[in-house]
Amino acid sequence: MNGPLEANEFETGTFARSGVLSLAEFENSGADWVTRFKPYIDDGKTIVVSPHKVFGPQTNDLTLQLRKRQISKIVLGGMLANMCVESHLRELLEQGFEVSVVKDATAGPRHPVWGDGYKAAMVNFQFLAHAVVSTDEVVQAMSP
Repeated sequence: MNGPLEANEFETGTFARSGVLSLAEFENSGADWVTRFKPYIDDGKTIVVSPHKVFGPQTNDLTLQLRKRQISKIVLGGMLANMCVESHLRELLEQGFEVSVVKDATAGPRHPVWGDGYKAAMVNFQFLAHAVVSTDEVVQAMSP
């Protein structure tokens, strides 16, 4: 039932955790928060939603958490541009959110046969997102 990427992630234990509600062995696991961002994530104001199950947010509580807080504009980045990030972008757009993708806060796989996932995603992001911007542009736009 799993696609090629899911099967590989399962086989390699890429996102293996002891349980969906457990953070045991999360610290410094490789799936942990980037150290310099931890103060922002652990600030008591930031909401961390439950993990998505495959690629998009349809199986977690992201849209619920956003709607509870009356958030309608999203700044999106992430690890797999052409998979998870694009799936989130598409679903959030379908749900009526305004979404900007941060191109230098997004990564993508390169495969010797299938090609460059990052480049493929950047083309699609231009067609789909309300904006495709750099981190500097986001910081500038959010500054008082």
